[in-house]
Amino acid sequence: MSLIGAFVVPHPPLIVSQIGKGKQKEIQKTIDAYQQVGRRTQELKPDTIIITSPHSIMYADYLHISPGERASGDFGDFGAPDVAFKVKYDSDFVERLCRLAEEELIPAGTLGERYKKLDHSTMVPLYFVNQYYLDYCLVRIGISGLSPLVHYRFGKCIVQAADESNKRVLFIASGDLSHKLTEDGPYGIAEEGPVFDRQLTEALVQGDFLRLMTFNEEFCEAAAECGLRSFLIMAGALDGKKIKPQLLSYEGPLGVGYAVASFDIIGNDDNRHFDQIYEQAEMMRLQETQTQEDNYVQLARQSLEHYVKTGRQLQRPDDLPDELLQHKAGVFVSIKISGRLRGCIGTIAPVTDNTADEIIRDAVSACSEDPRFEPVRPDELPWLEYSVDVLGEAEPIESIDQLDVIRYGVIVSSRGRRGLLLPDLAGVNTPQKQVSIALQKAGISSHDKYSLERFEVVRHK
Repeated sequence: MSLIGAFVVPHPPLIVSQIGKGKQKEIQKTIDAYQQVGRRTQELKPDTIIITSPHSIMYADYLHISPGERASGDFGDFGAPDVAFKVKYDSDFVERLCRLAEEELIPAGTLGERYKKLDHSTMVPLYFVNQYYLDYCLVRIGISGLSPLVHYRFGKCIVQAADESNKRVLFIASGDLSHKLTEDGPYGIAEEGPVFDRQLTEALVQGDFLRLMTFNEEFCEAAAECGLRSFLIMAGALDGKKIKPQLLSYEGPLGVGYAVASFDIIGNDDNRHFDQIYEQAEMMRLQETQTQEDNYVQLARQSLEHYVKTGRQLQRPDDLPDELLQHKAGVFVSIKISGRLRGCIGTIAPVTDNTADEIIRDAVSACSEDPRFEPVRPDELPWLEYSVDVLGEAEPIESIDQLDVIRYGVIVSSRGRRGLLLPDLAGVNTPQKQVSIALQKAGISSHDKYSLERFEVVRHK
């Protein structure tokens, strides 16, 4: 057998009656749709249920699959310790999945489990499934900071493992939508929130999984979405399948978007290999972008690619324009992949003889020394996008009121520690937030006495 169906579900603990204690009626549409999921699961009679959970163990560069034979959990953190779960893991399926991911060079497996206890975004779906059906084993999978394409292709590994296992496998993708839908909600409102939910639910009801792969990362962060990468893994599991999608419910009266959707598999469709479509379109876009890069960005790309391929620093080319050779400035080189930051390192003031050498040096540092990321791999090179910020001279300021997050970057200093934040960054909307992040980067407490400087940049990308 193989994959027999899939669902998208949210995970608000409030819909558990012992937690909601009557308040769950505010999202009754979600509860009614969840009951349909439970009844449909009973009809499908899966041997194994896959749950992808945004609140399971999450790493930036690794998809974690829960190991072992069994696990348990309860809603004690939400005031209902008596609502408890015990599950048996499908360890044979997990072993197959780990092997297939390794063969596809996807960083996934059972290493690094920090917490064995089931998380709430796993238990909320099980709360409804278990009301109707209990004869299954579970596979619990987290999400990661890896690209949409990697999540999609990991989903393809899941369905391949299902094909090999001769089991009936059901996929449940757990995830909320935007957390910023209303002013009185727990996370406030952002204009991107309702837009994200509308676009996401449209993609689900149309079965347009290519749309899931092309959401802008900064837009998603502003919307404070939760479930997109969970849904992407499910989309990969449905790769090449002809499906009948149905949006069973959507609502967001509590400030968070909750969608329930079902996907019946009714055949095969060679036009639905969305990873291939996405990869071809993305490669064409990146190639076009490269043709428009200026000398600053071209030099950063040359330096980084040379270092990743050879392990040596690039010798400065002879044909650079005078503006790169006759000026000195601090420089920051930033790299992104699939819209997500992949590295950013720079210098507040110049440490080399000219801007060209500064770029060559900082490009190497961005790909190999940023402590937030593993070094860039050769297979990532075609997918990288670059920007180079050339810093103007910093000037002291007396007050945070003299900052403008679009025009000025900020430098904070205290007792030998300095932290810098560039201007015009996604999600940094106020000078207060700009300074707070700079302080955090420098390891300076907001209660300490510190000085402020501001600077302008010329951004090349």
